[in-house]
Amino acid sequence: MNSITGQFGALVVAAIVIKSDKVLIARRGPNEKLAGSWEFPGGKVESGETPQQSLERELREEFGVTAVAGRIIVESEYVYDHGAFRLLALETELNDEGLSLTVHDRVEWVDMNELGGYKLLPADIPIAEHLRKVRR
Repeated sequence: MNSITGQFGALVVAAIVIKSDKVLIARRGPNEKLAGSWEFPGGKVESGETPQQSLERELREEFGVTAVAGRIIVESEYVYDHGAFRLLALETELNDEGLSLTVHDRVEWVDMNELGGYKLLPADIPIAEHLRKVRR
């Protein structure tokens, strides 16, 4: 299936999973585009999927966990060398925390005030800034 594209490019979703005032981020593995960068986990929305369905599928595929994706918290847009993306960050609850890493080589629960110390993907930076502001 092809990804859904809008006027800005591919539509991508990101999980905002918060536990004890910490948020889950994942580092892209060495064989991935933008390897070594940190991101809020997620992926491209496929044709026929809602953002919530897409995020739940991506978390199953990339981490082997079931989740419930909720409302959109914030949006971000960014143009990388490999394309333009519109990123939707959704409130997400994991049904379990036994994460199996397939495309990432590391995950961390990070205090939102410390997100600036991680090399986040450019599209994820405005989301991190939003989280820091609303958590104050």
